[in-house]
Amino acid sequence: MPSKHKLFQGAIILTAAGFITRFMGFFFRIFLSHAFGEENVGLYQLTFPVYALCLSLSTSGIQTAVSRMVAGKVSLGRQKEAKSILYTALSLTLLLSFTEVIFVQQNAAFIAQTFLGDSRCEELLIIISYALPCAAVHSCICGYSLGLQRTALPALSQLIEQILRILSVFLLFVFMKQNGRIPSIQIATVGIVAGEFASALFSSRFLSRQEAPMPCPAFSTLTGNLRELLSLSIPLTANRAAVTLLQSVEAASIPSCLKLYGMSTSEALSMYGVLTGMALPCILFPSAITNSVGTVLMPAVSAAQVSGNRTGMARLLKKAVGSCLILGLSSCLFFLLFGNLIGSLLFHSNSAGRFILTLAWICPFLYTNTALVSAINGLGKTALTFLINATGLLVRIAGVFLIIPGFGIQGYLWGLLVSQLIVSALAFLVLWVQIKKITSPKEML
Repeated sequence: MPSKHKLFQGAIILTAAGFITRFMGFFFRIFLSHAFGEENVGLYQLTFPVYALCLSLSTSGIQTAVSRMVAGKVSLGRQKEAKSILYTALSLTLLLSFTEVIFVQQNAAFIAQTFLGDSRCEELLIIISYALPCAAVHSCICGYSLGLQRTALPALSQLIEQILRILSVFLLFVFMKQNGRIPSIQIATVGIVAGEFASALFSSRFLSRQEAPMPCPAFSTLTGNLRELLSLSIPLTANRAAVTLLQSVEAASIPSCLKLYGMSTSEALSMYGVLTGMALPCILFPSAITNSVGTVLMPAVSAAQVSGNRTGMARLLKKAVGSCLILGLSSCLFFLLFGNLIGSLLFHSNSAGRFILTLAWICPFLYTNTALVSAINGLGKTALTFLINATGLLVRIAGVFLIIPGFGIQGYLWGLLVSQLIVSALAFLVLWVQIKKITSPKEML
């Protein structure tokens, strides 16, 4: 099948799965807000920066490296070498993730009090840490499948994860209610662990049925894979970890800066919960399409680069970025027209409606940036990706510390818009230069 057809088919499969999971997740967040209240939703959301940082250190960079390495090996007809890469990656990422579990559990109280600013997060951090090894297995297998341009496994595992996550939380909530106990937001964190465990188990079984068992690779093969994997994953992991650390600082500082604006702890957490648990999920809902395009675009660009199909690569990039821009403009118009209605009708929150109206303006830039960054990573320019993302995040962090204390959360939303504009401009510039190099007559000779 031609690469452009594989890209289209893969994007369709991932988009369908993304829409279904986001649809379920959207109403799940409505359930959480009604069942636990805005403050508890804010407390729950506050643990995600730590969880995301752990994932970036143990899985994100390795998954991307596996996807790229496998795509390159398969394009050269080396399928057995591609499978051995998966074994190496699983060993490495499981070692890292179990180390993180021990670290988080031993330092949960310190992280909750010092970094997150709320000691109530301690038990939530301990629970969510159990999801890390499961996420490691899931991410490596998905990276391998995406490198092969087989999107069925990642799509199905995504659905399994979301279904088990929601179902476990709902059943625990009903069970506690029927037994006369007050449900705690902790059961939402238990749902994350249940979902990741189910996804890892499903991914492993699905892959074992899809492919014949392979003998354990020779030690020299594993060490060679490890060197190549580390050479690619360490820069990616450093980039992701640095970006995630900046995101974590940003997220953890919002409630504290809202207190400087004059809010109480409860009001600050409630405002944070509305922003991250209600308004942002609405804005990010259509990005299921752009995330799918970005996910399949990176290995497709990498494979095209290895095979020397530069003209096809340039055409692929232009179509993907253009499609994301059109979706962003359409979504912006939709949220401007119906943002207030969504906030009041679904979340029973006027603040959510106001946030959605302001955040609507970032849609064209946010959605386009997904494709741009994936394309730049696919071309191997991960250092430029880091610089672009870090610049945008530094602008957002400046907004948190400089604007929120004086103007409240609305000032932060405008700072978020400015950061997305800067990221789009820088990414377009980098990609334009790279495409010009790829399609120049000298490069084609």
